[in-house]
Amino acid sequence: MTTGLVAPIARYAAVGGLFREVGDLKRVRTADADGSMAARAFVRAWSALVSGADPTAVADAETAAAVAGARLAGIDATVLDEAGLSADEARDVLRRAIDEVAADVVHPATLDRLHAAPLPEAGHVAPPAFVGALCRQPRAGATAPGQARLIVEPPEDHGEHCWAVAVYGALLAEDHGADRGEAFLLGLAHHLHNAVLPDAGFAGETLLGEHLDGVVDRLTERVLATLPDGLAGRVRGLLGARADADTPLGATFHAADVLDRVLQTHHHARAAAFTARAALVDLELVHASPVQEHQNAVLDAAGLLP
Repeated sequence: MTTGLVAPIARYAAVGGLFREVGDLKRVRTADADGSMAARAFVRAWSALVSGADPTAVADAETAAAVAGARLAGIDATVLDEAGLSADEARDVLRRAIDEVAADVVHPATLDRLHAAPLPEAGHVAPPAFVGALCRQPRAGATAPGQARLIVEPPEDHGEHCWAVAVYGALLAEDHGADRGEAFLLGLAHHLHNAVLPDAGFAGETLLGEHLDGVVDRLTERVLATLPDGLAGRVRGLLGARADADTPLGATFHAADVLDRVLQTHHHARAAAFTARAALVDLELVHASPVQEHQNAVLDAAGLLP
């Protein structure tokens, strides 16, 4: 971290588990719609923004939904309503989920606004075409100049990554003294050029060489032209914060971005190392219940206990 900023080291140490669980919404799907919960939230956020919603209000609603979703997965306010819970009962469930994963983890002011946040709402118009393109554009993953690509399956998409950086940024904003709406909006928008440019990672950027900045700038402007003028101007003004970590917004963004990139790598490493023992012993797949003894006897007889 550069001079002039107080690095929230304690917060970074605290949020790793929370961010990992929030990031897992990239891999949670439900029967009622296509795409992961993360990709759907990315689309919903842009729909609200192009409809004229305030970025801070969108940030608050989407961040609260993401934190609750860390434990509730696809059980959101809409599902709770369809299941017959009253609005107050649903809010109690969502708040319980938020507290279970975020209490004593995020900044106290951040926790307060998670509790008070409205439910996320989609806008009244379809989002621009670049939003769907980013949800279809795979991330390159870890690449290095002069080395073969490391392929991991399934890859995340740019919509999922941008959503995660937006949420993490909003959750870290108070610690850096940044505006949470700006941090959220910058996270959503920081890969606009990849709506057109396939991702070849750092290796590809190195080979583009002296052409890289021009390519990124031209493609970004092409995408910005599809946004309402006011929103486009606001996004354009925020993108410059990517240049360094010398400002509260820049420090927030780069913390969120690097955390998501490395947490995604940790996910693939965990998936590759998964064992049946991890599910049966560590996660208690056959959990305590009136029939646990019978279930364990069945598994023991079948030779399936670790």
